Amino acid sequence: MGGVLVLNASYEPLSIVSVRRAIILLLKEKAEIVEATEAYLRAERLSFPVPAVIRLVCYVRIPNRLTLPLSRRTVLARDHHTCQYCGAQPGRAQLTLDHIVPRSRGGQTHWENVVTACRSCNQRKGNRAPHEAGVALRSHPRRPRYIALTLLGEGQPHTLWSKYVY
Repeated sequence: MGGVLVLNASYEPLSIVSVRRAIILLLKEKAEIVEATEAYLRAERLSFPVPAVIRLVCYVRIPNRLTLPLSRRTVLARDHHTCQYCGAQPGRAQLTLDHIVPRSRGGQTHWENVVTACRSCNQRKGNRAPHEAGVALRSHPRRPRYIALTLLGEGQPHTLWSKYVY
């Protein structure tokens, strides 16, 4: 069994916990099930559906100063391991980071200027702006809203999580 996505009372993703921890939160009535899988956990007198997404009953305040660091892992997670020029998903090892406005032309390394690109698209674009190279971005890059994005980049997210995270 995989992890369980934990949502704040406002349905913002907070973290991913084990099924055991999720069941403990449910038994203590600190959380409620939002989405469950078809499997069940059975005890002598209890039966629980295996949770996939739970929501905390009380709101947990998250400090605003928590910012997501810009790194290869976080950019790949934000872009769903997909080339932002051609849409290919060749695998993590074949993906590179590309500056939309090249650093040699004054482009800076920040969330709105860095995207995931496959090696062939990155080489084709080279040291040019996308319109000069004849390529277009599939989506406009922006700073991710949730810290949970980094956690989801590590493992295989459950299909039920997509409507709460992205």
